[in-house]
Amino acid sequence: MTIADVARRANVSRQTVSNVLNSPDLVREETRERVRQAVEELGYRVNQAARRMRTGRSRLLAVRIEQTQDGMNVFDRFLHGLTESAAKAGYRVILYSADDDRSEIATFDDLLGAYEPDAFVLTGTHYGDVRTSWLAERELAFVTFGRPWGMPEGGDHPWVDVDGAAGTAAATRHLLDAGHRRIGFIGWPEGSGVGDDRRSGWVRALEAASPKGSEAGALERRTDGSAAEGEAAARELIAAGATALVCVSDSVALGAMQAGPAPVIGFDDTPVAAAIGLTSLSQPLSDAAVRCVRVLTRLLEDDSPDKPDHVLLQPSLVIRRTA
Repeated sequence: MTIADVARRANVSRQTVSNVLNSPDLVREETRERVRQAVEELGYRVNQAARRMRTGRSRLLAVRIEQTQDGMNVFDRFLHGLTESAAKAGYRVILYSADDDRSEIATFDDLLGAYEPDAFVLTGTHYGDVRTSWLAERELAFVTFGRPWGMPEGGDHPWVDVDGAAGTAAATRHLLDAGHRRIGFIGWPEGSGVGDDRRSGWVRALEAASPKGSEAGALERRTDGSAAEGEAAARELIAAGATALVCVSDSVALGAMQAGPAPVIGFDDTPVAAAIGLTSLSQPLSDAAVRCVRVLTRLLEDDSPDKPDHVLLQPSLVIRRTA
């Protein structure tokens, strides 16, 4: 079967079939579906080797599999959304693993030699992240799921992220509206970009509620992110007078729930949170994945954008019985 066969079956031009296979965003949804149905009925299969020789591109996106740090990894949802969104745009996702920045950069080199991915999706951004500079110096296309922490004005490369500060601010206001005035926060060690961002929303909401009398500093504990440390920190904060708690993650919140009757709000809305009735902040991971693919498609197919895309998405508070 050839593209011409598909075009005849779908009653469209060969160029339209090519666009559906290579740049589906250029074609109306109704036409895309007609072409896809023809492809399926005819059993047409794209010759990837020929496509690569013709276009000079592999139509592969590479992304690292995140390691579970607290036993409640939400990355699977992002990865599923990325794979699905990439497929709709005519790309496939290849996965790799790495222990740290240095080994990940070595993996970049290996992948470029073996598979020639068109672009990379970087996750787990942090202060002093050298992966982005390595890719930028070689003029390789990439987007990060996570902001470039420590860089002014959002950095000079494209990124998609979730506004953790907005989430914890909303959680804190929810507890303030319920009548709580001494709201504690259990976070990660200082220097975590994501953790510090989530902490800042809690501080901001408390200061807005009581500019002169905020007790943020006295009602804060930092942990390694485990449930055990979350419980110990919660006991200390409740003993210090906290009547409600906002936590940096669901894992920490799970431990905090064991410390007493104080309402607890987590972050990430993991399946465990839903199972035990924990109020939590849900990240729009599917939307984040779609945006990452959209950013890369723009980079790869629209020549060079005037400025890098910076997309900041809002989490939503899922209220359950514990808050």
